[in-house]
Amino acid sequence: MIHILIADDDIHIRTLLRHYLQQEGYLLLEAEDGAVASHLLETETIHLAIVDIMMPYKNGYELCEEIRRHYDIPVIILSAKEQLLDKERGFLAGTDDYLVKPFEPKELLFRVKALLRRYQLVHADIITVGDTLIDRRSYEVRCGGSTILLPLKEFELLAQLASHPGRTFTREQLIDLIWGIDFEGDARTVDVHVKRLRERFSNRTHAFIISTVRGVGYKLEVKAF
Repeated sequence: MIHILIADDDIHIRTLLRHYLQQEGYLLLEAEDGAVASHLLETETIHLAIVDIMMPYKNGYELCEEIRRHYDIPVIILSAKEQLLDKERGFLAGTDDYLVKPFEPKELLFRVKALLRRYQLVHADIITVGDTLIDRRSYEVRCGGSTILLPLKEFELLAQLASHPGRTFTREQLIDLIWGIDFEGDARTVDVHVKRLRERFSNRTHAFIISTVRGVGYKLEVKAF
C-alpha cells in the first residue's frame, strides 16, 4: 500500500485530503507541523509527501530540502503563495510539483498518481522514453534501432533526468547526484554535459528534449505525438 504524508497545520486541509486520498486506497500519515513531519519521515515508510509552506517549527521549504537530502520520494508543495518567486523557491528546495490553494482535490489526485508513476522508474533497470531505451545494467542507450555508448557521466546524467521526466533539477543537485558532493569543479560542468547530450540526440530522436529552466537548471521533457 502507498503511504502518503500530509504535512499541513490546517486541519481542514488535512481532513479534505484524507477524504479523497483514502477513497483512492492510499494510507495517510498526518503532521500538523514540520517537526512532526520530520519525525514521521524518520520512523515510517513514506512514498510521497504533500507539504504546506507555512508551518510551525519547520516550514515547507526546509522540510522539502530535508527530504531531498535524505529520501528519494516525490514531493508536492501546497501553498497559498502564488507568486512566481515563491514557486521558484519551492522548486529550488527540491519539490516535484507546486499546487496553489485553493485547489481542486481531483487535480491533486491526478498529480499524485502522475508522480508515483514517474518515481517507479527510478529503480528500474531499463528506462523507456518514447523510442529511446536506457539500460542501467549495460550502460547502453538504444535509439532508432542503433546502440549508443555514452561516456559514463553523460549516461548517468541522462538516466537521472529520464527517471524523473518533467522534474526540474538544479545544477547543484545534478552535481551532487552525478559527480558527488566532493566534486571540486563548478556547475558549468553540467552545462557542458547537457550540451553534449543535446548534440548526440538532436538528430536521433524527437521523443524527448532536455530543456533549460532559466535561472534554475534542467529537466527532461517527453514530447507528445
